[in-house]
Amino acid sequence: MKKSRPRSLQWVLVRRLILLQAASFVALIALLVAILMIAQPRLIIDNEAAIKHLSEAMARDENGGLLVRDTEELRAFREDFPNLWFVIRDTDGHVVQQGSVPQAYEAVGGELLKNIGRATLRFDEGDRRPEAALANVDTDVGRVQILTSSISSRDENDGLEVEISVNADMAKDADGNPDWLRVLPVLALLVLCLLLPIIVVMGVATLVTTPAVVRRSLAGLVATADQAGRIDIDNRAVQLETAQVPTEIAPMVHAFNNALSRLDEGYDQRNRFLTDAAHELRTPIAILRTRAELLQEDPQSARLRKDIERLSHLAQQLLERQVLEHSTGSREVVDLVALAKTLAADFAPLAFEAGYELAFEANATKPVPISVHVQQIEQAVANLLRNAVEHGGNRGTITVLVDARGGIEVHDDGPGIPHDERERVFEPFYRLRPRSSGAGLGLNLAREIARLHGGRIDILFGSWSGARIRLQLPVLDIDHPAILSTASA
Repeated sequence: MKKSRPRSLQWVLVRRLILLQAASFVALIALLVAILMIAQPRLIIDNEAAIKHLSEAMARDENGGLLVRDTEELRAFREDFPNLWFVIRDTDGHVVQQGSVPQAYEAVGGELLKNIGRATLRFDEGDRRPEAALANVDTDVGRVQILTSSISSRDENDGLEVEISVNADMAKDADGNPDWLRVLPVLALLVLCLLLPIIVVMGVATLVTTPAVVRRSLAGLVATADQAGRIDIDNRAVQLETAQVPTEIAPMVHAFNNALSRLDEGYDQRNRFLTDAAHELRTPIAILRTRAELLQEDPQSARLRKDIERLSHLAQQLLERQVLEHSTGSREVVDLVALAKTLAADFAPLAFEAGYELAFEANATKPVPISVHVQQIEQAVANLLRNAVEHGGNRGTITVLVDARGGIEVHDDGPGIPHDERERVFEPFYRLRPRSSGAGLGLNLAREIARLHGGRIDILFGSWSGARIRLQLPVLDIDHPAILSTASA
């Protein structure tokens, strides 16, 4: 089964925003079309409204002449458009006019104007004379011609003058009803031509702006993720910052912080238990040692004392492992060469007793300054030497090599460490040879000491026989070696 790749939130948002905008825009247009089809409103501009009110106010006087009644609608329209003027003619030549009629419209007439339904009269661009609406309409007094405008000059307009004109002529059947089978495809194509450019522009704008917006919005979350990535066993009590985290993500960060707190508390409880257990084991082990020393000398008592010593060493290593992180005291600046030489000399009798020769080599022409907890480094190197004694085959030479780069190497002539076991030997309680007398904590403790000092321990591989383990420590940049103190024997 193919493993799914994680999706980018940025591009998910881009795609969804584009689809959402397109769907929203189409839905809005569809809603407007539906409203227009249901309500079928009649759009009336100012001049058209004037024609409507004037046609409703038409009457005749006693002599049959034209008369414009002062209706409530016309009176309200005059208040809105005080410059209203009009010229109204009927087929018998009667004329009624009011307002300041521009001279150009006083002589309007003729058969052409009598036969048209409605017309908008305008002059060339730049001419300040106003537009007017002309309509021949049927009224209560018969068919009349109305010529009107809401202003007498275009100079009366304040601000922006906008003209919107839409003409739509739909196909109709024999009864005069719209032929929707022919109209709808054309209308759909028209809507598509109008919507597609808008959707494309909106999509491009979203594609360009959304990544920047997402990056800016998630900058705090990225910083929090970087902070989380730096959490390890040494700073497990750290709490992630939530000030810059988006509100939607804050609950997850709080949950993560709570999980860190619970893990830290559980880790401390486990450490306290192991420390207390190691302390408690020391008393019964001491009693066993005392009683074993009172036994008669025979192979069984010697084996018992050896097992007790192994148990005591295990308890001591457990205690040292647990208190390692809580060690106090300042570090000392010492010469690594002198420190390693002292350790090799102290360990020489034990190595000789186990059947080895112990050699010391220093590939450094001057002191190698390091800043360490001396007791811890002594313990780490001692664990490496014990490992060589335990697994060196009780023959050959154990070599302690120091170089100017801050490294201590321990070589032996034993069977070596298989390549596929080079990481497992650092696991707690793992023993390369199950029947060995070691507890499986020496190398793990040595690596932990190296890590706490900013160094590392590696198993070297090459054409040589035996095992070579290197402890690498940071070297100080000190120009005056005289300030170095050496570790006491």
